[in-house]
Amino acid sequence: MSEAIHRATQVITYDDLPRMVLEHRDLPKELQHFIPYHQEFLNNEKMAAEGLPGSSAERFRDIGRLTGYVLDFRAPIPEERTIPPGYDVAVATVVHLFVDPQSVTRWIEEVFLHDFETSVDTEIHPNQHLLLAQRLSFTGFADEVAGLRVLQSTENGPVSSTVVDLRVGRVLGVAYIATLGNYNRQELVQELGLTLERKIVRVVLGDL
Repeated sequence: MSEAIHRATQVITYDDLPRMVLEHRDLPKELQHFIPYHQEFLNNEKMAAEGLPGSSAERFRDIGRLTGYVLDFRAPIPEERTIPPGYDVAVATVVHLFVDPQSVTRWIEEVFLHDFETSVDTEIHPNQHLLLAQRLSFTGFADEVAGLRVLQSTENGPVSSTVVDLRVGRVLGVAYIATLGNYNRQELVQELGLTLERKIVRVVLGDL
């Protein structure tokens, strides 16, 4: 990522974040049947409440996170009313704003990768255990990138999430797909991540 892009992210404000996440028209054709579910700003308190064990708003502020925004979609229930293994149930993109690019790197290493990998074999939420956190290698991104495939147990059976974290200056973009069962959606998540990266850059450059 060019130094010019890094500098341009310094003038990004909270109000720019909703324009960075992927809308329905931005989704790949394989996900066009998904339905918008919810969108909202994510302050550090909300992130901590929904995070893994050890999360706290104070910790996130100390790393340099300011706020974020999420837009997610859910798959329609199949006509037979039974969700089969391998069925993608959710897709989302998130953008987080940090004080500087170094804070984004810290988040990727200390929160995203570290917290998932050290929480394997523990209860992360009531009746939900983290069973696996496998690193994934993504290519083609302009700046720092990291990926995970995580598997957790739920009351409805195991659910896997394929996740990519990507840095654009002091902005962190996240794209993920959740699938019923033990599956990997790396190729599709890479496509989502690259589309998200391009959209973030367009907003940063004032082109969107």
